[in-house]
Amino acid sequence: MGRKIVVALGGNAILSKDASAAAQQQALRDTAEHLVKFIENGDQLIISHGNGPQVGNLLLQQAAGSTEDNPEMPLDTAVAMTQGSIGYWMQNAMNQVIKEKGLNKTVATVVTQVEVSADDPAFSHPTKPIGPFMNKDEADLAKKQNPDFTFVEDSGRGYRRVVPSPKPIGVVETEAVNTLVDAGIVPISVGGGGIPVVSNGSQLVGKEAVIDKDFASEKLAELVGADALIILTAVDHIFVNFNQPNQQKLEAVTVSELEKFVGENQFAPGSMLPKVQAAMDFVKATGKEAVVTALDNIEGFIENGSGTVIKPEPSKV
Repeated sequence: MGRKIVVALGGNAILSKDASAAAQQQALRDTAEHLVKFIENGDQLIISHGNGPQVGNLLLQQAAGSTEDNPEMPLDTAVAMTQGSIGYWMQNAMNQVIKEKGLNKTVATVVTQVEVSADDPAFSHPTKPIGPFMNKDEADLAKKQNPDFTFVEDSGRGYRRVVPSPKPIGVVETEAVNTLVDAGIVPISVGGGGIPVVSNGSQLVGKEAVIDKDFASEKLAELVGADALIILTAVDHIFVNFNQPNQQKLEAVTVSELEKFVGENQFAPGSMLPKVQAAMDFVKATGKEAVVTALDNIEGFIENGSGTVIKPEPSKV
């Protein structure tokens, strides 16, 4: 048996400028060509993914068409809906590529609930961007049409809606995911960071929030006993002094070294920082390695370890 790995895929890798179903399905077909390399390598693969653009678009569509007889759905339900739609596209794309390559695997989506604390301070401070980028006039119009929404400028790229983003404390379907892996099936889990729920006695209650998919992927990797967490992003490596003349890529780095860079504000809060923090959390919790690299660098990582590998502190014994 190969290593059990959780691979976290960003929602923006699924949707670029074209939000149509056909364009997203084609993007996932291209993604599957890369992800299947892990299966060819003998790894036990668990896939997670983001849904920020998709769930934001869905909420705007629902708000625009909401009526008293056909009201829009709450945010937790919209997360579940995009888990289902993206999972449907992704499992079909993966299964197609797997068959073309003559591999003996199948892929299945698990609609996943992720437990958060009802007292998480994030519920009072929305920070998670979802949905499309807008200019100022578009954001003002969207705010007028949806007074309960909060919009902020996002990393110099335009305005986006922000929602609460509580930290995950558990993954309800952990046992189901491990059962699928043990059966030789590739699960797609914690899609869009998972459906945020809080425990109320024997009941799980959905919350109006979106969980960061990197933190949800870390928690899943920790709970399923993964051998590695691999976070896929737009660049092959984590960089310090990014986009400056003294830019430097990180290859092998320890948690303490990364913590120093975090303290220097080297990583953008809405971009690389949560990936770095999730990777560090996994290494500290498990003593195993985490990797941050690009989707199209998967072959380079498998063949020669290319990418940023976050390692535990060396033993002092």
